[in-house]
Amino acid sequence: MKKVYIETMGCQMNKSDTERMYGMLSNFGYEQTKEPKQADLLMVNTCSIRQLSEDKAYSLIGLWGKWKKSRPELKIGFCGCVAQQKAKEIFKRANYVDFVLGTHKIYSLPAIIEKINLGEKICECEETNATEDSEAVKYNINRVKSVNAWIPITEGCNNFCTYCIVPYTRGRERSRQPETILKEVKDALNSGFKEITLLGQNVDSYGKDFKDKNYRLADLLQDVNAIEGEFWIRFVTSYPTDITDDLIKTTLELDKVCEYFHIPMQSGDSVVLKAMNRRYDREKYFEIANKIRKMVPDVTITSDFIAGFPGETEEQFKNTLTAMEELCLDYSNTAAYSPREKTVAARWVDKFIDEDTKFERLARLNEQNRKCCLASNKKFIGRTLKVLIENFEEHKGQKVITGRTRNNKIVHILSESDLTGQFLDVKITGCKTWYLIGELL
Repeated sequence: MKKVYIETMGCQMNKSDTERMYGMLSNFGYEQTKEPKQADLLMVNTCSIRQLSEDKAYSLIGLWGKWKKSRPELKIGFCGCVAQQKAKEIFKRANYVDFVLGTHKIYSLPAIIEKINLGEKICECEETNATEDSEAVKYNINRVKSVNAWIPITEGCNNFCTYCIVPYTRGRERSRQPETILKEVKDALNSGFKEITLLGQNVDSYGKDFKDKNYRLADLLQDVNAIEGEFWIRFVTSYPTDITDDLIKTTLELDKVCEYFHIPMQSGDSVVLKAMNRRYDREKYFEIANKIRKMVPDVTITSDFIAGFPGETEEQFKNTLTAMEELCLDYSNTAAYSPREKTVAARWVDKFIDEDTKFERLARLNEQNRKCCLASNKKFIGRTLKVLIENFEEHKGQKVITGRTRNNKIVHILSESDLTGQFLDVKITGCKTWYLIGELL
């Protein structure tokens, strides 16, 4: 068999796409390798959220291009969000690339492999408003060995936030059919996975585009929850104003759905949020987050924030720091603003914040994040929590199992045995900034 290596960058959606591509290729004589130099086919699945990720992708294929000079039979593919955005420009920049594959056309991969093996160069980046369910059911999904299975339920986004490239790389929102999703869930559970994460750039808008039925995320959660077996269910990422009372109530009532919401706020200042084209202000986000905390005991709420958005003043940035603190957010992903081609904010050059100021603000944002995380973790010391064990490794001479609680807290536990995949009751004895420390009962 030939060997294939895929370097995956970016979000969970990209990781899910990579699993699908590995699965397709396994049907056509390729086996996965973890060693790029052993591969007959090299692919990079790119992310375009920030310039750093895009630059890293080009640097990587540049290295592979050097390998190809001594191995002309080596095939190189450039896939994912940057591919969807830049399409044929990639051939001009890297003429040693054999194919370019956008996010909308991953199920064209088998046909592409046949063509490049005949010496053709292929670019498949046409945008489509259709989901690929009919193609998806034809192929295996070669999932990464883990306890968690990532299953996309929506593709694309309709929000067009002024900083975000996703609608241009992933297209408009398309919901996958429930029967296809449920089949993937059952297949994953039958393969031994213990946790299902339903994915979408805007996961709680699931079903809005269905014209022939009233079926939303709460309904899908109920159907997944009804599947027999011991497993947990999560869903990410949520858009604040698409979180309905029905969804919150469903999360509370269903025994397998975890008490966890990831809800990007992006800024704690209402003026900046308006400039970002977010459909809420500071007060509305607080109302939503506080409602969730009131209705769902022990819920974890995590978020995303951008430092140095064009035109952001020092006072507006301080509103982000106070929002993070007052909301008692359990963890936040943070980043300095990175202009992305085609987005509205990228044209506001006269409002750009200088790099020194952006990264100074990011450092303060990270410090506030650390304080929030530690305060959140301290609340659980002395309690007994259910933990799903994810891995087993030796660290500094000690054998440690690591898992997550229902509310997505990471827990490290000393253990001589590999208990990966088991649900265990764990006494929380201490904590650090990013994780809890526990002991087996």
